[in-house]
Amino acid sequence: MKGDAGSGIFYGYLVVAAAFFIMVVVWAAFYSFGVFFKPLLNEFGWTRAMTSGAFSLSAIIMGVLGIAMGGLNDKLGPRAVMSICGLLVGGGYILMSRLSDIWQLYLFYGIILGAGMGGGFVPLMTTVARWFVKRRGAMTGIIAAGIGIGAMVGPPLANRLILAYGWRLSYLVIGATVLIIMVLSAQILRRGPSRENTSANGEDKNCRDPLHQGSGGLSSAAALRTRRFWTFFGMIICFGFCVFSIMVHLAAHTMELNISSASAANILATVGGLSIIGKLLLGRRVDIIGSRKVFIIGFILMSAALIWLVPAGKGWMFFVFAIFFGFAYGGCVSAESPLVAELFGLDSHGLILGFVSFGFTIGGALGPWLTGHIFDITHSYRLAFILCAILSALGLILTLALGHRRIRAPRNDP
Repeated sequence: MKGDAGSGIFYGYLVVAAAFFIMVVVWAAFYSFGVFFKPLLNEFGWTRAMTSGAFSLSAIIMGVLGIAMGGLNDKLGPRAVMSICGLLVGGGYILMSRLSDIWQLYLFYGIILGAGMGGGFVPLMTTVARWFVKRRGAMTGIIAAGIGIGAMVGPPLANRLILAYGWRLSYLVIGATVLIIMVLSAQILRRGPSRENTSANGEDKNCRDPLHQGSGGLSSAAALRTRRFWTFFGMIICFGFCVFSIMVHLAAHTMELNISSASAANILATVGGLSIIGKLLLGRRVDIIGSRKVFIIGFILMSAALIWLVPAGKGWMFFVFAIFFGFAYGGCVSAESPLVAELFGLDSHGLILGFVSFGFTIGGALGPWLTGHIFDITHSYRLAFILCAILSALGLILTLALGHRRIRAPRNDP
């Protein structure tokens, strides 16, 4: 395994490839929930708030265990963590094929699958952050693009499976696929270059700035005592609320307007497709202009898209929304892990990113449930989408309040 100066393939690129494939399959399955939404409503007669509540519980469990998975990844490494997560995620979807009552929905999807999804972001992002310094934003953008590809291909594939074989067999196929790919890909992952007797890509060991080293920075306890952490945390709550509200309810909203299920799935796929472009293009900009500025761009575009969504009523209007929302969403995802490294360093990156990402899942848990509850009361998504636009604007304000100053290099105390 060689670094920049050596010959041969740098192992970090294999880590990126494995993380990318895991991202694709796990988020393709996760973002297909909106396509299964109507079939579950039709078969069981549950309310929208009750049904989307399982997704919200899954998001909460994912966030809580994301903290634990980040800490375990710092200690045990990603191979063991992601193998366990693959068994849980795949098993959760397989169990969904046997669904017959509401408590099972909350157990299978909310708890078991949510526990496995705790490893669907933080361990992979942290692992790549340790392997790369010079190209950290670009590599983070590439693996984050796997989320977008998953969101692009997952809903249409799930829709085709449901139309051909029904939702039960579709869940069984998805579960088996996720389990096999996650567990096999996990065997390629390694914690970081220091364990493999090599250096991170672009690492400068003579530089005291943690941003240019493969290690250094604040402990998780020290980071949580800073105002900047809680400002960051608030940003991510707003971000998660908007993203998960849209991904769960957009398809149902468009079908309420007599748009076909195929078109609704394609609109979700467009969000995923444009998020790929956002992650790649804005992920590269992270290395040039910094993570905070990428978040500013993302929140501006997201706020404009959500304002556009409120009066939207025709298919083409939803595709326009999907283009701008997806691009903005993708850019923000690509900037999250590098911003943690920029603000707090890498020594406790997994645990700190886990705490930050818990903010995303708090918003992601509250958003779909509250959006469904607003619809149940008003029989319209209008007020819910207005609320999303307001929270996106709040996220922009918090990003601006985050400031420019970067982490100081730690002292070499005896």
